[in-house]
Amino acid sequence: MKIIGVIPARYESTRLPGKPLADICGKPMIWWTYNQAIKVSRLDEVFVATDDLRIEEICNQYDIPMIMTSSLHATGTDRLCEVANKIYADIYITIQGDEPLLEPDTIEKVIDVILSEPQIPCATLKTPYVNPVDVVNNTTPKVVCDLNGDILLFSRSPIPYPKSSLDYTYYKPIGVYAFKRDILLQYGHLKRGVIESIEDIELLRLVENGVKIRVGVVESNTIAVDTPKDLERIRRFLRGGGGHLNHKYVFPLTNLAKYNLIEGVCKCG
Repeated sequence: MKIIGVIPARYESTRLPGKPLADICGKPMIWWTYNQAIKVSRLDEVFVATDDLRIEEICNQYDIPMIMTSSLHATGTDRLCEVANKIYADIYITIQGDEPLLEPDTIEKVIDVILSEPQIPCATLKTPYVNPVDVVNNTTPKVVCDLNGDILLFSRSPIPYPKSSLDYTYYKPIGVYAFKRDILLQYGHLKRGVIESIEDIELLRLVENGVKIRVGVVESNTIAVDTPKDLERIRRFLRGGGGHLNHKYVFPLTNLAKYNLIEGVCKCG
C-alpha cells in the first residue's frame, strides 16, 4: 500500500498573504511543515503542491519535492485531486501548510483512522478546544460528530448551542485529512453545496453529498496560522519565550459561561 503526504500551499491568503513563506526563526513556514511530515515513517513520499513560482523557488532552495498545479483550484482538496491524477497512491494525506508544528504522531493517527475499517473513505481528526475565545472566534472551525464518530457538521459558529446543558466540550478539526483514492478522484466532480459556500470549509462538500468522514480524537498543541498574531505566537514559542502553545486542560461550556462568552454569542443581534 502506497501512502503519500501532500502539503497544499498557495501564496494568496486573505488574512496573511504569502504565509507559506513567512519567516519562522530563519526558515519559511513551508520548511517547518515539510520537516514535520517527513518524520512520519508510513508516508512513502511527501510533496508540496503549489501554483506559485515563489513557493516553487523556495522548495527548490530547500530540496523540498514539489508539484506545480493549476491556479484555478478553490481549495486544497481540489489541488490534491490534481496531484492524485498525476501520482498514484492508495491513500493521500493532506497536511495543511499553515500548521508548521503539526506533530508527526498526529499524522500517524489519521492514517490509523482511515485504515481502521475497510469502508471508511475519508478521515480527519479533532482535538478539544483549550481556549474559550477560540470557541467563539469565526476563524476557528468547530466540528460535531454522530455516535459512530462520523462528521455531522463543521461550522465557524460555536455549535451545538447550549440550550439545556453546559456539560459539553467543543472540538476543533485538525488540518490533516486522509482520502482513499476513489473518493478523492470523485471530489472534484461533486456539487459544491450551500453550507460549504457560506462556511468556506472544504470537507463540507463530502458531508453535503452524503460521504462519511470518520473522525479520530487526539491531543494536539498544533495551531493553524491564520493571522499575524498566530504567526507571532509560534515564533515566540520556538524562541523559547512563549511557554506552551496551549494549556493542558479543556474548557467545557461551564468555562464559557464563566467568561461570559456564551452571552456574547447570544446577544450578537
